[in-house]
Amino acid sequence: MEVITSLGMRVADENSAFLGLDRLLLMENAGRAVAEELARRLGDLRGRRVVVLAGPGNNGGDGMVAARHLASMGASVSVILLGREKDLRTDEARANWSVLKNMLLSVELRTARTAEELRRAWEEFGASGADAIVDAIFGTGLRGRIRSPYSDAIELVNSAGGLVLAVDVPSGLDPDSGRPSEPTVRADVTVTFHKPKPGLLRPEARDFVGELVVASIGMPPEAELVVGPGDLRAHLRLSRPPHAKKGDFGRVLVIGGGLDYSGAPALSALAALRTGADLAIVASPRSVAGVIRSFSPNLIVRTLSSDRLVSEDVPFLLELARYATSVVVGPGLGTDEETFTAVAEFLAKAKDLRPLVIDADAIKALSAIPVDLSGARAVITPHAGELRLLSGRDVPPPGDLRARMNFVREVARALGVTVLLKAHVDVISDGERVKINLTGNPGMTVGGTGDVLTGVVATFLSWGLGPFEAACLGAFVNGMAGDLAARELGYHITATDVIERIPAVLKPYERLELGTPGL
Repeated sequence: MEVITSLGMRVADENSAFLGLDRLLLMENAGRAVAEELARRLGDLRGRRVVVLAGPGNNGGDGMVAARHLASMGASVSVILLGREKDLRTDEARANWSVLKNMLLSVELRTARTAEELRRAWEEFGASGADAIVDAIFGTGLRGRIRSPYSDAIELVNSAGGLVLAVDVPSGLDPDSGRPSEPTVRADVTVTFHKPKPGLLRPEARDFVGELVVASIGMPPEAELVVGPGDLRAHLRLSRPPHAKKGDFGRVLVIGGGLDYSGAPALSALAALRTGADLAIVASPRSVAGVIRSFSPNLIVRTLSSDRLVSEDVPFLLELARYATSVVVGPGLGTDEETFTAVAEFLAKAKDLRPLVIDADAIKALSAIPVDLSGARAVITPHAGELRLLSGRDVPPPGDLRARMNFVREVARALGVTVLLKAHVDVISDGERVKINLTGNPGMTVGGTGDVLTGVVATFLSWGLGPFEAACLGAFVNGMAGDLAARELGYHITATDVIERIPAVLKPYERLELGTPGL
């Protein structure tokens, strides 16, 4: 049976909203599924007594929706909110609590912040003798030790005489490992949503889960396939400790530039800095090093020995790579035969040294002089023409997305690295997993936006993300920054416009530690 982890479920939930599906609708579908399952088990609900124990999060919100539907089916419904109304954590839970407050004749409500208040409400509702108890206390987000009044609520549920139905996960059970906390709800039936969580299928969890029912809540399959804000929130840790020092958040080395191109490596380095890397070092041939140095005082430029990258530079580049925390190879290097040889020599020696982003002319070099990169922490970022060179096969057309996804997965598996195919819909695969990215717009056909992407991906690699995650998030952030630029400027954007909007994409996910009181 296909499963989804608690983290994967949180990602899919947020990405569903990104795709345009209101979270209130998902909560509505979840709560209704709970009510309908209870009705199937109890039969005619008229005259039946049901008590819902609701926590302050979205699991509690699901229980509130279930309470409304149960009341509409004729049940006598009581809801105990564990905490105060002001403790409700999400807009969706608050909205459904507001609805229940207006159901003056069909639903009884109580709040319980303490164990004493909980027991008083429990006795007032006669919950021990109710026909059913709905456990909507905790969902998949439970962390740490269970404290009062939640622990008291779980113990009361386990002492009740009626049917116990758990919403999504029995409260106290780890949804991924199946390990119970002390205490954990022992449910007769668990209604889980979208897909089973792996812990629910563990043999040791059976006594807590009871019968497992998997309910569809209308979550689109694309919510797991598309890179979205959920992935960003799940994988990026953008907060910084107060005592962070220079270098703690990445030293990105960009190897690029040549007789004809000076802007490409500078754009990658500047994008790395805007994403949040502490240092960006550009190693360039002497023909362009001075020009790149003049672009910005924020760049550290190291000059190579010749007018183009040559094999004699490889030992120096390896020395720089040991200092760096990720390495970009390719922007603007040119297609000289000596340069291709130097790229191949460097990749062969650096593949086990640092995470790599291989782009632009380095992809052409790799196509001409193959290097075994299997097992390297590497991301290759081709467009369709470069992927054709790299694979020796025609890339499926943009209109056949499934074929493109399969193709990219096959190439990534054969190369043993992560491949990010840049296109209207980006396709990312590590040979096993596949994701697509929908951000970005036709204005980003302007030169340099691929170099920006390279710098973003390199920064995420320098922070310790795996190649697949770094590639997925890099594609999303780069495309979203481009969308912000196009929204403001239309199709009159440049690569530097994209760079300047990277902070606007990332800032909502940051927790700032400011030294000035009151800011």
